[in-house]
Amino acid sequence: MSRIVMFTGLFVMLCHTSCTSKKEVKEEAGKYTVTSPVRIDTSFTNEYVSQIKSVRNIEIRVQERGYLQNIYVDEGQFVKAGQLLFRIMPKIYEAELQKAEAEAKAAEIELQNTKTLVDKNVVSKNEQAMAQAKLDQAKAEMALAKLHLSFTEIRAPFDGTIDRIPFKLGSVIDEGGLLTSLSDNSQMFAYFNVSEPEYLDYATNAKGRGSNKVSLLLANNQPLQYKGDVETIESEFNNETGNIAFRARFPNPDKLLKNGETGKVLMTIPLKNALVIPQKATYEIQDKVYVFVVDNRNVVRSRNIAIRGQMPDMYVVENGISETDKILLEGVQKVKDDDKISYEYRKPEEVISHLRLKAE
Repeated sequence: MSRIVMFTGLFVMLCHTSCTSKKEVKEEAGKYTVTSPVRIDTSFTNEYVSQIKSVRNIEIRVQERGYLQNIYVDEGQFVKAGQLLFRIMPKIYEAELQKAEAEAKAAEIELQNTKTLVDKNVVSKNEQAMAQAKLDQAKAEMALAKLHLSFTEIRAPFDGTIDRIPFKLGSVIDEGGLLTSLSDNSQMFAYFNVSEPEYLDYATNAKGRGSNKVSLLLANNQPLQYKGDVETIESEFNNETGNIAFRARFPNPDKLLKNGETGKVLMTIPLKNALVIPQKATYEIQDKVYVFVVDNRNVVRSRNIAIRGQMPDMYVVENGISETDKILLEGVQKVKDDDKISYEYRKPEEVISHLRLKAE
């Protein structure tokens, strides 16, 4: 009988211990960490879709109609300034030059004869003036013929890389026909559009910014190893988009960048007295960012916030919350509106000391 009593007592004690343990676990699971937004001096990096252009990119076109007689270069080839690229069959223009030279020679002889006659008072000086004008006209025709002949040789106006060549040898090309394009890729321009608030942040923080250096993220999400400089900002905002165009120049010694590429310009914006919160304290619904705010009765309610900028672990908040608010730091996915919670408050300075505050 005593054994039965002892067994019963042991069973009751084990049940009590088990229930107590489960109760403690439940209470512990219901306790959350809460913090507040804080104001600090920091910086964030904005990404801007950019169009990459050569510093010089031109179309090379035919200036005289004719047959394409010679192609001296290949697609993708690097050429030097003055290098011969194409030749249009010059026969007609050579004949025109010879004709103009002959006419100029005849005019010169006629002028000499007229001068002799003027010296003998056989003809008036007006005849000599007319002969001189005829010679000047013949020389002008000869210069024009030389110019037309020179147009049959197409040379590179600067160092660069040849693009596609659509015509083949023997093709008849009309005046103005496109032979190829030439790109100077020694340096590259990146054009990108900046919103009005971001432009004002950039322009009014010239001293705090330190430099105009920007980075370029390529289409494969790899950064270009060379930094660029913001050189120019357009004078007007686009009325339809509310943006203004920036232009940055990047060195391209490896010729990695080509005309027409796309990428993302990464521009660091310094911020004074910015309101920041940890990213893990937020969640998103349909591209809107929310936090859970804890009221004085320990009840959580979601609140939409506007994000001004982003750092690796932090958001810069435009509006929606203030420094006096308490926000849920951990367990955001476990609660819902109007839940009452118990929490442990952590100072925001302590929280952000473990996070990355600067744009990399």
